[in-house]
Amino acid sequence: MILVTLGTQDKKFTRLLEEIDRLIEKGVITDQVIVQAGYSSNYKSKNMQIFDLIRKDEFDKLIKDCSLLITHAGVGNILTGLKYKKKIIAVPRLKEYKEHVNNHQLEITNTFNSEGYIIGINDVKELKGAILKIKKFKPKKFISNNDKALSIIKELIDK
Repeated sequence: MILVTLGTQDKKFTRLLEEIDRLIEKGVITDQVIVQAGYSSNYKSKNMQIFDLIRKDEFDKLIKDCSLLITHAGVGNILTGLKYKKKIIAVPRLKEYKEHVNNHQLEITNTFNSEGYIIGINDVKELKGAILKIKKFKPKKFISNNDKALSIIKELIDK
C-alpha cells in the first residue's frame, strides 16, 4: 500500500493527486493508494481512497503499514516516515501554485535528498522516475540530532 500525505496546510495540493491518478491510469502505480489529503480532500478519484484528517495513532499505523510514503515536504511527515524506516518520496508544495506561502519545502526536500534519506523531487512531473527509482533505493539510516539540540538549549538556559 502506498500512503500519500498532504499534511494540514490550509492550501490545496491537487497537482500531486492529479499526477498520482495519471500514473495509476497508466499502470505505473499498481498498489492500493490511500491519501491523507487535508484541505485537498474534495479531490475526486476512482483510483484512490481519500480522507481529510485522522487521529495521530491511526495516521502512524498507516505509515507503519505502507510500503511507500509519498509526502509533501513537511518535516514532520518525513521524520515520521524515517522513524519507521520507510522509503519516502517527498514533493514540495510551491508558492507559484499557491500551495504554500514560500518555497521552504524545496529546501527541505533538497536537504533530505542530498543526505540520502529520501528521494526528493522538485516537480510532480518527476514522480514517475522517482517511483521507478524507489524500488532499488536504499535510504541512509536516519539518526536524530535531538540530544545535540537539547544540549545546546540546556547550555543557553544555564547561561
